Amino acid sequence: MSPSPAASDPGRIPATFLQPGASRFWLAVLLTGVGAGLGAAGLTRLLEAIQHFAWSGSGTHILEAASRVGAAHRVLVLVGAGLAVAVGQFVLVRLSSGNGIDITTAIWFEAGRLPVVRTLASAALSVVVVGMGASLGREGAPKQAGAVAADLLADRGGLSDEQRRLLVACGAGAGMAAAYGVPLGGALFALEVLRGMLALRLVLPALLASVTATAVSWIFLPDAPTYRLAQAATTPATLLWALLIGPVCGAAAVGYVRAVAWADRNKPSGVLRLAAPILALGLLGVAAVVFPQLLGNGRDLAEILFGGAGLPLALLFSLLVLKPAATLLCLGSGAPGGLFTPSLTFGALLGAALGGVGARFLPGAPAGLCALLGAGAVLAATTQGSVSTVVLMMELTGQGRGFVAPLLLSVVAATLVSRAVEPRSIYDARLSDEEVRERLAAREPSAH
Repeated sequence: MSPSPAASDPGRIPATFLQPGASRFWLAVLLTGVGAGLGAAGLTRLLEAIQHFAWSGSGTHILEAASRVGAAHRVLVLVGAGLAVAVGQFVLVRLSSGNGIDITTAIWFEAGRLPVVRTLASAALSVVVVGMGASLGREGAPKQAGAVAADLLADRGGLSDEQRRLLVACGAGAGMAAAYGVPLGGALFALEVLRGMLALRLVLPALLASVTATAVSWIFLPDAPTYRLAQAATTPATLLWALLIGPVCGAAAVGYVRAVAWADRNKPSGVLRLAAPILALGLLGVAAVVFPQLLGNGRDLAEILFGGAGLPLALLFSLLVLKPAATLLCLGSGAPGGLFTPSLTFGALLGAALGGVGARFLPGAPAGLCALLGAGAVLAATTQGSVSTVVLMMELTGQGRGFVAPLLLSVVAATLVSRAVEPRSIYDARLSDEEVRERLAAREPSAH
């Protein structure tokens, strides 16, 4: 294993990144953006095609498509997804002699080096199972594709370990930026969440990779916000609601991160590696007979909540428990996928539930805004990326001025609460305790 950045000076990034002699590095950044954009566009179209085929309907709105099919169809598709995971895991184990390396581990402890074939195969499997309804995020595959492009280009360009580490983070962020159309948020996510530092000299490479990837993806994908919002405006009541929602979301995020860590570390092995995903995803299919909202990454559910339409309180509280449980079930079964949108959706459900109950005693905040504040607060607390979260929420919705002040308050309150109790993020949670301590030690000086 390569020495971790904490072993040297984690806050020191070579100034050669900004000097004329670093032309190979900057060319690699540009080409990483192109590769990440093409990969995100191709994987997104593949996911839409799989979803359209599996659900005989919309390739972009799984809830709408799943609501039109019968109970047997829902169960059979999810059992099929479990079978795909079982076969995929069997193949993945044979593509690499050791365990797979996720992007966070690669960046911090392997100088950005990834097992290329296994990572790309895992990305492809993720697209298949998410398209078939697994309760995991679709951003995992584009992030992996962007990171692999960066890793290969670093090899080709003979880049140093520190350059490779930054390039792989930029590639992963660019893949996310291209998948969601969030160039600034993707760049900040790469630095704040994946690289663990927001240093000025890192911003330009991250921005170049993300904006290039997004521009390339827009050739093939629509340039439109991911979520539509009800009209929101900042008032004293909304600021008060933000202060109330934020700490609750921060506390909930602590439990969520710890649950993610437990599920990830207790994935099945041996024969159970083949049986667990079929059983787990089959169980999700059975639950989806009554609650089709459990299917997919939760984008459709979050958009309903953001739009202010709301859900009956009984259904809202049921989904508040069942949706994160479905995500943890899928993760713990060994199914590959992301956690970004599932975390955002959990926050939206929590914010909407708090707003729905609290409105009886303290009116003044629209239901859609409460969901938005909850989504941002939980996302910031679970990723430990407060700055990137605020920007991502603005880009994902195509708005900002009407809700940015209360969003900032809820994000700050949630992050302070979560860091006081559980400083790990959903990405740190997959590391060993020793690796987490090294990363957290490195994070502090890098914040200045």
